[in-house]
Amino acid sequence: MRVMAQMAMVMNLDKCIGCHTCSVTCKQAWTNRSGTEYVWFNNVETRPGQGYPRTYEDQETWKGGWHLNRRGRLALRSGGRLKKLATIFSNPKMPSIQDYYEPWSYDYSSLTDAPAQQHTPVARPRSLLSGKEMKVEWSSNWDDNLGGSAATAEHDPMLRKIADKVRFEFEQTFMFYLPRICEHCLNPSCAASCPSGAIYKRTEDGIVLVDQDRCRGWRMCVSGCPYKKVYFNHRTGKAEKCTFCFPRVEVGLPTVCAETCVGRLRYIGLVLYDADRVLEAASAPDEHDLYEAQRAVLLDPHDPEVARAAERDGVPHDWVEAARRSPVHALIQRYRVALPLHPEYRTMPMVWYIPPLSPVVDVVRDTGEDAEDHGNLFAAIDALRIPVEYLAELFTAGEVAPVDAVLRRLAAMRSYMRDINLGREPDASIPAAVGMGEEEMYDMYRLLAIAKYDERYVIPPAHTEQAHSLEEIATECSLSYDGGPGMGGSGPFGEGSGAPTPIAVENFQMLQDRQTSDTVHEPQQGSSRVNLLNWDGKGTPSGLFPPRSGGPGAVGDTGPPDTAGGSSGPGGTGGLTGGADHR
Repeated sequence: MRVMAQMAMVMNLDKCIGCHTCSVTCKQAWTNRSGTEYVWFNNVETRPGQGYPRTYEDQETWKGGWHLNRRGRLALRSGGRLKKLATIFSNPKMPSIQDYYEPWSYDYSSLTDAPAQQHTPVARPRSLLSGKEMKVEWSSNWDDNLGGSAATAEHDPMLRKIADKVRFEFEQTFMFYLPRICEHCLNPSCAASCPSGAIYKRTEDGIVLVDQDRCRGWRMCVSGCPYKKVYFNHRTGKAEKCTFCFPRVEVGLPTVCAETCVGRLRYIGLVLYDADRVLEAASAPDEHDLYEAQRAVLLDPHDPEVARAAERDGVPHDWVEAARRSPVHALIQRYRVALPLHPEYRTMPMVWYIPPLSPVVDVVRDTGEDAEDHGNLFAAIDALRIPVEYLAELFTAGEVAPVDAVLRRLAAMRSYMRDINLGREPDASIPAAVGMGEEEMYDMYRLLAIAKYDERYVIPPAHTEQAHSLEEIATECSLSYDGGPGMGGSGPFGEGSGAPTPIAVENFQMLQDRQTSDTVHEPQQGSSRVNLLNWDGKGTPSGLFPPRSGGPGAVGDTGPPDTAGGSSGPGGTGGLTGGADHR
């Protein structure tokens, strides 16, 4: 048994209202730069629908994730080394910009600068890629306008599998929202697909990151990820992906998407798992067994043997304590209401979901019966407006029984808590009917309904003794060897350019001051430190490159950057548009 720690997330889909606050705040924090216009590390999809990018779940087309080869061994769907070598300069299995969408803005100057005229001027949409006028035809959640209609049936890969069980008459339509981020898998196929070894999984907390120094832009990772959560920055020529907001997590703060979630539907916590059993679990012959196999990999932090093994393997004691208080571990293992997204991809995803239950109440209420009576609710689960088969295709590789069990627990919780809230004697037979005790059911209700901030986010801060591996530009790779590919070391790219400062020793105020600074780098630091969130990708702002000898305007010169078309002298940057953008 080799114990490792993993940061994980659970999302309660019963609470998601599709407001996209998580997407907007993530966009503002991570992908508001040139080259990332179409990139959404966090997006909210309407199901049924095609998803983002379109039909990303159709692995017969995109060849993402893993499968079992003829010998029963785990292999990449996209092929091995020889196939990658043959297609390394022309990857045929990658979504185009049309599968995402062509990002656009509007020609606002036609409004603000228009002279007095008889007709109202029009701000036409212009492509953010080419600058030309365009017709807006798709976006990251265009399905929201089509949710539940027959227009989605033909293109939703999950609906194709159960077409005989879903009716699309108007009165039978259904929809719900599915927020998605990178799954930070235990067995990431994106990392295995990368020819450069640029994608790695951190040994400390399991977060999957991209080493921008090592990335060569082959884009095999885009094809290899079955969730299509690795993106290509067409300006830098590098791959980018969700970072699980690791600078925040390392100081005990939740991710930006979780922090700003209006519905409070996200839970973040630490889980412990046996790294020696990941391959065996991912190689389960029957896809229907993958959900239980993944649960079996997760360890019980309350087990004294697991705790001893964890500290032996370098997991700090307070991290073990955090795993014991983890809401993620509780929802997955104790209450068993969280399910992984598409376990059949065999990547062992670590962002789990509580399936939506809300429509079951509507089904019962429309019949005139008591919508909170547990007997009525249990009977109605078989006639859900959101078909259980559809949820099973999303979360349990088509196996209906685990999804049905989750929905019954959620329905039992509603019925049980109704008696308590109305001042009646609680009925112990309700939790017993779903294999739970009364205290356990109340604890589950508290966590799902009224849990406070520190109960929803149990994130142990990083340790100063781990600073060598928890710099913002980490230097360890759990997928190769000590000192292997990391986030690039000290250099001109990344938040940590210049002298690396361990996040682990920063407090919240220091982190907040640095992230909200209007300057390109912190002036109080003796060495240069560039914040790329405030840089538009043009020119050479002071601090981006180390100073060196040369005339005015030389690379790294601490004076003002060159203006467009200027001569920069020896080693200069003539022809670049100067300056950092401090918007």
